[in-house]
Amino acid sequence: MTTPSSKAQGSGVPAPGPDTSDTADTPDTAPAPDAVPGRRRWLILAVASAAQFLAVLDMIAVNIAFPAIGADFRSASTAELSWVLNAYTIVLAALLVPAGRLADAIGGRRSFLTGIALFGLASLACGAAPGLGTLIVARVVQGVAAAVLVPTSLSLALPAFPPRERATAVGVWTAVSAVAASSGPVAGGLLAASDWRWIFLINPPVVLLAWVAGLRLLPRTGPVHGERRRLDPLGTLLVLLGTGALTTACVEAADWGYGAPATLGFLAAGLVVGALAVAHVRRHPDPVVDPALFRTRAFTAAALGLLSYFLAYGSALLAATLLFTGVWGWSPAGAGLAVTPWPLTVLVVSMLSGRIVRALGERTAALVGGLCFAAGPLWWLLLAGGDGAHYAVEFMPGLVLTGLGAGLYQPVMFAAAGLLPARQLSLGSGVLMMSRQGGSALGVAALVVITGGAARPGLDALRAGWVFAAVTAVLAAVAGAALRTRVRTDDGGRRGSGTDPIRHH
Repeated sequence: MTTPSSKAQGSGVPAPGPDTSDTADTPDTAPAPDAVPGRRRWLILAVASAAQFLAVLDMIAVNIAFPAIGADFRSASTAELSWVLNAYTIVLAALLVPAGRLADAIGGRRSFLTGIALFGLASLACGAAPGLGTLIVARVVQGVAAAVLVPTSLSLALPAFPPRERATAVGVWTAVSAVAASSGPVAGGLLAASDWRWIFLINPPVVLLAWVAGLRLLPRTGPVHGERRRLDPLGTLLVLLGTGALTTACVEAADWGYGAPATLGFLAAGLVVGALAVAHVRRHPDPVVDPALFRTRAFTAAALGLLSYFLAYGSALLAATLLFTGVWGWSPAGAGLAVTPWPLTVLVVSMLSGRIVRALGERTAALVGGLCFAAGPLWWLLLAGGDGAHYAVEFMPGLVLTGLGAGLYQPVMFAAAGLLPARQLSLGSGVLMMSRQGGSALGVAALVVITGGAARPGLDALRAGWVFAAVTAVLAAVAGAALRTRVRTDDGGRRGSGTDPIRHH
């Protein structure tokens, strides 16, 4: 399932041709994409995207159904009920990297099939849960399954495509996420109106179809050339505890209080354990997170860029929602409808991202995407007023700008996982997903701090939040500008300038 290092793969646009001066120190890269016929590669992408859709949909739809779940478990406090939401988010974030490492060790296909089956079983358990405790445990298992699925889905889909089609493939994968994010509130509301348990019970039929299709379509993968990977239980535990503590601090801070001992304690524990994890992986012969990942310039830029982008995303979209429901006094349903231009724009642009990236190049596409996203909060900062009477002029253009930016930026940056050696594809995908999850959680936390934790912050506080979103989006654009690629021409030669994205330094 691997090719010699001379067949280094790119991301989004064609990778360089063979050149031993650039790739002599680079290990085996992703499988040869030309071995996957055209129709089959799109079917593989469909299976991978279905898993991504389920993972995102269940995160958002359950948020909308939270009041209905609380009505069924009246004896539970709001803090106890919140774990129906937070257990999934925290476990997913904490396990992304270890799950990606495990997938590289045992094979992406095996991990995917195990993860999707576990997700289906956990969904059944959620739908049939007789009590709150059972529901929370089932949500934990669902989070474990999603952590296995999300990085594995991308690492299975990317190698199926030649480099010139990878931006298109990741664009479709990103568009599916946008559809899940935009349909989550609608689906959650409609299903909860009947019975919140249907949010979970609609998953098993989709899971069954995806499992059968995956069994037939997904390529068998395993360690490169049959090599055996060493286990790193201590490193895995440190990453799990550090990420889990930091995520818990971000997720629970709004309820606990940002200066509360519990929040500060989890934050301090996460930082200390994180430092221990960094020290450990630098010494271990085969660590859970290989530091060599970050010697690939484009991958490091993608990880940092996605973290900055999702800081902007988390803060900007929450600020928009608070403007609609607070300052403007709209209903939650009206606020959800008002945000719709954003995911619709992401959907359209993501589907066209392959052509755009081939025309502009990865670096330019990422730079333009980051700056377009920054332009959205700046538009709101300058024009959004206090009554919402001119939404179409004051706010909607900013949503279109952020959607345009997201549709250009995400496919390029997530496709950077394809720059890594085959034996690190799932791990690299997990790191990028961790940037997404961590950035979103930190972005929301940052906005709450900026607005003073007010349930209905005023317009001036929201404007400060948009300044933060614009600045972090510009930082994401800077990270995109750090991508350096060369393009292979049809005759196998090179054109363009910059540094080979595969090259380690």
